[in-house]
Amino acid sequence: MIASSSPARPMADGHARGAVPRAVVAAIGLAWLLAVSTWATGRAGALGHDHLLDSGRVPLLLAAGLFLCTWQVMVAAMMLPSALPMVRLFNAVAARQRRHDGAMAAFLAGYAVVWTAFGAGAFALDAALHRAVAATPWLEARPGLVGGAVLGLAGAFQFSELKDRCLHTCRHPAAWLLPRYRRGLAAAFRLGRGHGLFCVGCCWVLMALLFAAGVMNLLAVAAIGAFVLVEKVLRHGPLVGRLAGVLLVAWGAYLLALSA
Repeated sequence: MIASSSPARPMADGHARGAVPRAVVAAIGLAWLLAVSTWATGRAGALGHDHLLDSGRVPLLLAAGLFLCTWQVMVAAMMLPSALPMVRLFNAVAARQRRHDGAMAAFLAGYAVVWTAFGAGAFALDAALHRAVAATPWLEARPGLVGGAVLGLAGAFQFSELKDRCLHTCRHPAAWLLPRYRRGLAAAFRLGRGHGLFCVGCCWVLMALLFAAGVMNLLAVAAIGAFVLVEKVLRHGPLVGRLAGVLLVAWGAYLLALSA
């Protein structure tokens, strides 16, 4: 049963009911600190998927493990800010659970598992694409074809029904969460996993752009993260998303034309 709308009471972590837990805010801040520090020290390239796959010095499984560590940082920096409305709402409705902190941890774990699975799948597909390009001299000589195709796909997806449905759920968390809320750690994990699926459904092609630009490309991380936040949170976010779709399609078509 959902907690009643009684006056806010202090939580164990010092927050009022319904506030964003300090640990989540700290995770976002730490993720950005790590991203900026690796960029400032010139180590970002060594952690990128392109370097891990192309260097030839890192076994594939180890490269995947190193990449997924980096991927967690990127998800915390880019995706968690736009998920804060859902996190805040879950914190409110779960406030009266005896194991509130555990429920919040389970919710976030479910969210992280989905994005980790997506990152692992994307890394595997990217590794296969690297091998295919290396084995095709004609394609290797025209890198704009791959980049243009990814941009065009990202732009077209902005107008899809799946995008609209997932974005609507992300923008209106109460309509999705409240009817599904149940007490318990397993239920919290399922809710986090469900929200993660909608988040991936909304943003998966945009995250594919991060692969094209470089996972540790700080400018790409900041630009995509800001766009996701605007699209999910601000009033005219859907309109901004469609305008971005037009620009991405045009940019992709331009790269494809240059590579023809």
